[in-house]
Amino acid sequence: MMKELYIIRHGETELNRLGIVQGRGVDSDLNDTGRAQAAAFFERYKEVPFDKIYTSELKRTHQTVQQFIDLGLPWEQEAGLDELAWGLWEGQPNTEEARVAFREMVEKWQGGNYNAKFEGGESPNDVMYRLEETIMLIKSKAEEKRILVCMHGRAMRLLLCLLLDKPLSEMGDFPHQNTTLYRLSFDDNKFSVIDFNNTDHLKS
Repeated sequence: MMKELYIIRHGETELNRLGIVQGRGVDSDLNDTGRAQAAAFFERYKEVPFDKIYTSELKRTHQTVQQFIDLGLPWEQEAGLDELAWGLWEGQPNTEEARVAFREMVEKWQGGNYNAKFEGGESPNDVMYRLEETIMLIKSKAEEKRILVCMHGRAMRLLLCLLLDKPLSEMGDFPHQNTTLYRLSFDDNKFSVIDFNNTDHLKS
């Protein structure tokens, strides 16, 4: 079974611009920049014959690929693709206290503590559990050969670790600019990278 996955992060939201973490619990809209990024991605890849679109349940992913959905392509929302929940820090101002808290949490993850999480939030292991379920679903659809996946920065980094068999401590090795593209092939039960952090569509 062969597949090709185009995995992108959603376009910019106003909270992205302000450096405020949204996570799974804040359902933001794209801002003007985000809509322009989405349009640029569509213009670049509109001729790709996608068999299916998968997004998270959050509307910033829907809005990013709306032009592809409008072509009549099959579309499925999967909660497994939602962003990591940051709990009590979601939507909070980008203060020094917040930056220190996030930095300390990321250091725990880099140190191998994949169960660490904020109060009311999710750990990397929590997110991996639901990502694994979604990937099993995608793999089970043999007729879906070329797939567009739109999701979120932290969850996308975790997904790439999962697909490429890397430890979660290396999640920071995957840049995640808004609408960046990671294109992977799936063949002989193995994922391989074709495009790494491709933002060529934004250059125009």
